[in-house]
Amino acid sequence: MIKKGLLLLSSFMFCLQVQASVGFRQLTLSQQNERPLNVAIWYPALDGGVSEVIADNAAFVGVRVDRNALPMSGVHPVLVISHGYNGNWRNLSWIAEAMAQQGYIVAAPDHPGTTTFDQNPVEAKKLWWRPQDMTRVIDFVIDSPRLIGKADQARIAALGHSLGGWTVLSLAGAEFHPALFLHNCRQHLDRGDCTLQERLGVKDDHWQQKRFAYRRDPRIKAVVSLDLGLAPGFSIQSLRAIPIPVLLLAAGNDRLARLPSNQESGYIAEYMDPRRVQFKVIEGATHFSFMQVCKAGAEALIEQGSPGDGIVCHDGSGMNRAEIHKRLIRQISKFLNSSLNYPVPAGEITSEIFQQSAGTPD
Repeated sequence: MIKKGLLLLSSFMFCLQVQASVGFRQLTLSQQNERPLNVAIWYPALDGGVSEVIADNAAFVGVRVDRNALPMSGVHPVLVISHGYNGNWRNLSWIAEAMAQQGYIVAAPDHPGTTTFDQNPVEAKKLWWRPQDMTRVIDFVIDSPRLIGKADQARIAALGHSLGGWTVLSLAGAEFHPALFLHNCRQHLDRGDCTLQERLGVKDDHWQQKRFAYRRDPRIKAVVSLDLGLAPGFSIQSLRAIPIPVLLLAAGNDRLARLPSNQESGYIAEYMDPRRVQFKVIEGATHFSFMQVCKAGAEALIEQGSPGDGIVCHDGSGMNRAEIHKRLIRQISKFLNSSLNYPVPAGEITSEIFQQSAGTPD
């Protein structure tokens, strides 16, 4: 009788796992004396809420979520995501959905001044705010268990693309020195990040260096950087002292954004403790392959509204962005789950992309 009862309980728990879905909320953090932050949050949820496709428009493919669904019980690892220069949280919705399906609470802010919907040139020059934005988001996630589920404070990671990669490296303990970056750019004037130094307000003066002071958030236990920029501005001493595991994924085709992997991600890998860093070049990927999948005709549509920006739909010759994402999801998942010592619960992984790529080599 006891055995039968245990079998019924096991069956019931399995059903709960299978019925789990990806919950989603959008909100604004607006504490006093802090700049407002629009934040998107994905989380493991019970069936319910309003099923819809988010981050979807005429140009980009979105993901399906259950808006405002009730969060699942238990504790969940946390992943905070930082978008690139003039990007937004939608750009990395593909990895946010995949990690939420594995049990993570995933939170991504739009950084004021350097987001698609707020390109304020004054705010754009306050780069030191970006790591602080991420710290505020972590605070909110930890303080909101009833809204998005209970965070496992021992398992918190950060991921960022492009300028977001720079942001999460700062959170890992890398210390940015404007003078180092400007000196490096004198030898690489046409490199993509060097052409942005004026827009980003990178200046060699005492007060700015004080603003770029040590930004490490010790709650973060692992970091993933996707084709970052501004890397040569990080001091070698601070890179050697980073105490957590870091995964650096760089685009194999750097022609479009002009961010050579050897000068950016490769610079980080060269000076970090080799026991704590993994560096991989994604062959066939461009800088923009880390963004959402483009729909048919998206390039022409984007060019109509913003000439020159259609390149965000370009991947390497003969490459398919959806296939690149499958490989990336497998690599990122493997790294984060291992670094955080997180055993994904049985039945948690429901992502078709992850299932299809699980048996393929890195």
